[in-house]
Amino acid sequence: MGKHSATADPGSSRRVAAIDCGTNSIRLLVADLTVVDGAVRLTDVHREMRVVRLGEGVDATGRLSPAAIDRTWSALAAYTAILRAEGAVQVRMAATSATRDADNRADFVAMVTSTLGQEPEVITGAEEAALSFRGAVGDLDPSTGPFLVVDIGGGSTEMVVGSVVDGRIVIAGEVSLDIGCVRITERVLRGDPPTAAERREAEKWARAVLGDGLDQLPVRSVRRLVPVSGTATTVAAAALRLPTYDPDRIHLAHIPASRVHQVADTLLGATRAHRAALGYMHPGRVDVIGGGALVLSTLVSLVRERVAPGAVEEITVSEHDILDGLALSLA
Repeated sequence: MGKHSATADPGSSRRVAAIDCGTNSIRLLVADLTVVDGAVRLTDVHREMRVVRLGEGVDATGRLSPAAIDRTWSALAAYTAILRAEGAVQVRMAATSATRDADNRADFVAMVTSTLGQEPEVITGAEEAALSFRGAVGDLDPSTGPFLVVDIGGGSTEMVVGSVVDGRIVIAGEVSLDIGCVRITERVLRGDPPTAAERREAEKWARAVLGDGLDQLPVRSVRRLVPVSGTATTVAAAALRLPTYDPDRIHLAHIPASRVHQVADTLLGATRAHRAALGYMHPGRVDVIGGGALVLSTLVSLVRERVAPGAVEEITVSEHDILDGLALSLA
């Protein structure tokens, strides 16, 4: 892990930074971007994630709370100091679901501008999907596609179908859906642990929303399902029974579909205290990982119903996602 490539026109080698600010977390990547024979390579210099829960309550109120903006400012100020100390000459920051949905997103934009020195890009769901795809597939064998890359965030889920042809990404379809680990937890899965009725309601909602999204994509051609970001990597850590979070073991891990369902059931049935005691669990995911795992498990079932028999018996989890896509886009 730590090296990642795509194809681009020749250019100079330089140090760049990418910041992804989602509903649940804000993440930083500082990397050296080098172009050799048309191939863009990223080499990690610094990679970090902090859970700030920017989207806390947005589903109910339609607004970013002052406390959430303040938490995000604290993390962003630290990230700005890091990327400047590391000598990044170009920065791209994207804000996703929570910011798109908020009535007062101008407050967030003003905070970022005063802290980072530039405005964030409040990207569309389609842009988020394409960037996630670009970041996710760089370490995969192109001949094993077409790929379905899925990013289960806090407030939304992005899905994109595509392939890599002669080193270039070809997108066949993408969709952004208003369902994610924070949104489904705040709206439905309120119990500790969630009740059976809450779980049934959540699964019914997930199947409806995800099913509608998959019906808009050319899913039948898919040969590999590639989930990315915190929900997927945490589920992978559980499936692999890791004592602590280990990104090198998680990256490109193959998790059988049956194991995904088992992990989701276990996490949904556990109390928050039990989840917090798990060595691989980030504290900021304790209360929402059950909802995220339910979304992932439901998605796996729906995809397998739509692809050719035996085509998707497992998921391939990638530690690379929109953050890497943002950095690669600076080539």
